Amino acid sequence: MNKKKQAPGPPRIGVVMGTKADWDTMQATSDTLKKLDVPHECLIVSAHRTPQLMADYARAAEGRGLQAIIAGASGAAHLPGMIAAHTLLPVFGVPIESHALKGMDSLLSIAQMPAGVPVGTLAIGKSGAINAALLAVAVLARQDAELRERWATFRREQDERVRAEKVGPPSRASTFGAPPDAARAADAG
Repeated sequence: MNKKKQAPGPPRIGVVMGTKADWDTMQATSDTLKKLDVPHECLIVSAHRTPQLMADYARAAEGRGLQAIIAGASGAAHLPGMIAAHTLLPVFGVPIESHALKGMDSLLSIAQMPAGVPVGTLAIGKSGAINAALLAVAVLARQDAELRERWATFRREQDERVRAEKVGPPSRASTFGAPPDAARAADAG
């Protein structure tokens, strides 16, 4: 995948977190968006310590050109839901792993939003941070042909990397998943 610097232009995705400590997880979101050349912004916006800033950010996001918001939160994890309450944009929540309950508190808080205020909830930790970026890209790519091509390339390259991985001792090569011509040649040999 293209590893150049983030594409120029105004941010299309907002990546917010409640505290600087959340960056250890949310950096994976930013790194993934950079790999796909998606302009984004990253900032600390706390639902509890800066509630007015959080509300102002969410309300202004669409008018500023953002198309989705990814919010990482730990503990009580109110940030994704509170952002969603103040915007019509899609919001994806990333539960940050906490020391006390290993992120289960965050996961349940984000996932248990009341009907009418949706937050797409991802897995706890780095996997969720990466998938939040990929899900936001998939949504934006529906209306952006260039981004759709980068998304398709990412998925194709991922497929090729996985297919190239080998495990265990050498044995008769499996033809499962191989192109039809290769499978027939292996069976004939």
